[in-house]
Amino acid sequence: MVQAVDASKNRPSDPRNREVVFPAGDPQDGNLLTPINNSAIVKWYLSILPAYRKGISSLRRGVEAGIAHGYWLINPFAKLGPLRDTDIADRAGLLATLGMVLISSGAIYVYANSRPKEPFVAVGTPEPPDDLKTGAGWNEYAKGFLIGGIGGAVLGYLVLANVEVIQGLFSR
Repeated sequence: MVQAVDASKNRPSDPRNREVVFPAGDPQDGNLLTPINNSAIVKWYLSILPAYRKGISSLRRGVEAGIAHGYWLINPFAKLGPLRDTDIADRAGLLATLGMVLISSGAIYVYANSRPKEPFVAVGTPEPPDDLKTGAGWNEYAKGFLIGGIGGAVLGYLVLANVEVIQGLFSR
């Protein structure tokens, strides 16, 4: 026979409930504290990302995110794209990456001008910075993303185009 348990007495502090996931706040929200989103290392990692780092401008946030995206997008486009077996694969990857960065910057710009609402704060994520709560802040972020994305793509192209030279530096 199954015995009914009073939910108000069922708390994580009870020894038998240490491995149970409990809702954070209102259970209707669907935000659950888990060992992943509530761990100290995940919260630390999220707090050092440009999106949540305190004390930097929206332009710098965009530049940092753009550099990272421009740099890592070029390789899949160059090595897995339809021109991968040609002499112009690296240049085609650069052009595809520049196009993707341009489209992404345009999407951020459109979002910035759509009068964005207050960002949703999920359980386990830090509070978003104040400059990403306004359209002007998002416009600055879009500018920085475009600049950083172009710079990251060009840097990635230079690395791909000179990979033999770089390997020669480390093979001595």
